[in-house]
Amino acid sequence: MSDRITATYQISTSADPQRTAALIAGEQSSGTFIAIPGEDELLKARAAATYDIQALDDQPPSGDLRHYRLTLSWPLANIGPSLTNLMATVAGNLYELRPVHSLRLLDMTLPQAFADAYPGPAFGISGTRMLCGVPQAPLIGTIIKPSVGLSATDTAAMVEQLCAAGIDFIKDDELQADGPACPFEERVRLCMAVIRQHAERSGRKVMYAFNLTGELDEMRRRHDLVMAEGGTAVMLSLNSVGMSGFNAFRQHAQLPIHAHRNGWGYVREGWSYVAWQKLWRLAGVDHMHVNGIANKFQEDDDSVIASARACLQPMFNHKPCTVMPVFSSGQTVMQAHPTWDQLQSSDLLFLAGGGLFAHPGGVAAGVNALRQAWEAAMAGVPLQHAAASQRELREAIATFGSLG
Repeated sequence: MSDRITATYQISTSADPQRTAALIAGEQSSGTFIAIPGEDELLKARAAATYDIQALDDQPPSGDLRHYRLTLSWPLANIGPSLTNLMATVAGNLYELRPVHSLRLLDMTLPQAFADAYPGPAFGISGTRMLCGVPQAPLIGTIIKPSVGLSATDTAAMVEQLCAAGIDFIKDDELQADGPACPFEERVRLCMAVIRQHAERSGRKVMYAFNLTGELDEMRRRHDLVMAEGGTAVMLSLNSVGMSGFNAFRQHAQLPIHAHRNGWGYVREGWSYVAWQKLWRLAGVDHMHVNGIANKFQEDDDSVIASARACLQPMFNHKPCTVMPVFSSGQTVMQAHPTWDQLQSSDLLFLAGGGLFAHPGGVAAGVNALRQAWEAAMAGVPLQHAAASQRELREAIATFGSLG
């Protein structure tokens, strides 16, 4: 494996492409806006970024906007195996340079030294399956709804219903943290009491990812409380915590980390998810949100599936860093078949909020319908055919089938 860092971009510019690429390469390595005495040929040879730029479309008349694929490469020695400094290198000032009309980081390849320096997922897919007691099928989960407004007692009552319904996974909404209406400590103690009681009866413990997002010391204390109460997962909002904060927390963590990407909308203009998720997998998340088929946001289905596939694609030979993709955002029984058809993997978390709670038969019927839809999808049975003999699935189709 090369000892160089390589990043690929799509760039739009009306300026000369070679000069623009050289400007970017210099800005992101040893150069600046004017030649200086310290940047001699020896220094360039060991520290300057190299580049290659190729046109993506037929070239319009001079002065019009043109689109290119730009590849930059840096020696590892410039920054060492540091994810925080990698972000400044591959996605720093280059977005703001005057000739750059638009720029998006598509992918990157990292040297082996990064794999040696960072822990990767502690649990990943196999560890999550073991803790949840789900060896093969997709994990069926939900988000506590309404997102905010429930008390800790209300939340625990909802968790009791979900456990009785056979849910595999529950998570806090990213808006629910440690507000006075639903204090974190009280929520954890009440909800985990319910989960422990259910586990004693059923032999299977539901995984609840409590939202720890906060200052570093707070997150460590909250993690320790969840672990002391027998919890099996925690959740962080990656864009709120930041890479340095996450790395410090990961050194402390002993539970699976459910990574929420809220804020992705302001990141995606400059990054592809394929590139972005590599950083967090290497840093040590265990689950990563990828949106969902026919979602309520702006992302198309092909992009969602590409994101999920990326999470399942090994990064290094001896450290795969594969993590469980999390499908959410407007998911119902209607998304099981298209998700399976396009992904062809059951290694995923399928989260339905309204798509579960709004089932006319109640929470248990909502869980059962989701599981029935996935069983049919994986068996190659058409959804309507499966629904003919399963009332809960039939009612779910009637409720959610016209929402698209």
